[in-house]
Amino acid sequence: MTQSPLATYQPEQRALALIGGEATDTNLRRYLQGIPGIDAVGLEARAADLGTRSIKTSSKRWAIDTIIGLIDLTTLEGADTPGKVRSLVAKALVPDPGDPGTPRVAAVCVYGDMVGAAVTALGSAHAAAGETEGSGVQGVRVAAVATAFPSGRASLAVKLADVRDAVAAGADEIDMVIDRGAFLAGRFGQVYDEIVAVKEACRRADGSMAHLKVILETGELNTYDNVRRASWLAILAGGDFIKTSTGKVAPAATLPVTLSMLEVVRDWHRLTGVRIGVKPAGGIRTSKDAIKYLVTVAETVGEEWLTPHLFRFGASSLLNDVLLQRQKMTTGHYSGPDYVTID
Repeated sequence: MTQSPLATYQPEQRALALIGGEATDTNLRRYLQGIPGIDAVGLEARAADLGTRSIKTSSKRWAIDTIIGLIDLTTLEGADTPGKVRSLVAKALVPDPGDPGTPRVAAVCVYGDMVGAAVTALGSAHAAAGETEGSGVQGVRVAAVATAFPSGRASLAVKLADVRDAVAAGADEIDMVIDRGAFLAGRFGQVYDEIVAVKEACRRADGSMAHLKVILETGELNTYDNVRRASWLAILAGGDFIKTSTGKVAPAATLPVTLSMLEVVRDWHRLTGVRIGVKPAGGIRTSKDAIKYLVTVAETVGEEWLTPHLFRFGASSLLNDVLLQRQKMTTGHYSGPDYVTID
């Protein structure tokens, strides 16, 4: 396939080329409102169909291990302490003490003031210590929520300071929240500019960048069309990932919403040749649910997206259920969960 010329552009140049001018409310509104609307019935039917797809017996172990390696193991509570973060890191590194062959999770996700504790607890297992994709050993990254998470209700100066502090403490990834009020009021330029500014705040002293995940808080966007437009806006502004939810608002991640975001990522890749990640977060608690997402990713954007660099689960309790299923398979007492149809 011939590479798109847009693939060689810097993110902001790419956005300006696509919207046909500066990133003003007028230009962004014209571009985003020109995106075809979503057939809600068709989207939900497609998601329901993908949710019933079967996996082969030989693929069950692969699916379980893949899910573990895609989890951002999360603690985002006001009562978080360094001790709790150390326990979280211990579980991230050795999810099942009885089976050292269990994969590590992709990342631990914490508040910015807990980043230092997470980095220290990870030690040499911190992904920033040299792990690269395909190296055979998965280091664990540190993701920090920022920009006045979960509400996003703060001045831009406060949001940027939040990001810079987390990056300086060693965060590999920043999970920012968009200003949903600005988006819903049609102030697309403001949302765009904030994402661009946060992206720049992810720059480290050595010039490298922490990866930026842009949380849309889809439960507050009300329509699939808004989810699609917000996804495009986040990508145009330079987000490395688009993420469904903070986990603090219901509904959080749903399969139809995630499918709509994956379709945007697919279309962006076809248009520019650039791959963007997707992170459903909140409400995904069982292996049954997670496998539905794996299938949806594979069928929508391709199995090459099933890597920590392009897909994550934001979860605090999913790992427990996945480990239970894995233990049943390992001990021979596994009879197959009722959500998997065996071919």
